[in-house]
Amino acid sequence: MITATQMKAARMLLGWDQARLAREAGLSLPTIQRMEASAGNVRGNVDSLVKVVAALESAGIELIGEGAVSAAGGRGVRLRH
Repeated sequence: MITATQMKAARMLLGWDQARLAREAGLSLPTIQRMEASAGNVRGNVDSLVKVVAALESAGIELIGEGAVSAAGGRGVRLRH
């Protein structure tokens, strides 16, 4: 799962706006806007979620899930080297 906050943070790390993420994921801008407006976990169909995660990961984003090893805990994102 990806949260709306993770999605926005990942875009910011990449320097992408919502339109760029939509293009990279093969989705419409309104779909990305709806996904980012979700409270907590992103809501959307599974295919759209998979496309967003794949686009972010192929650009170098690593999504940090709940329970992953981290000094402070919680979810997050980071750029892979």
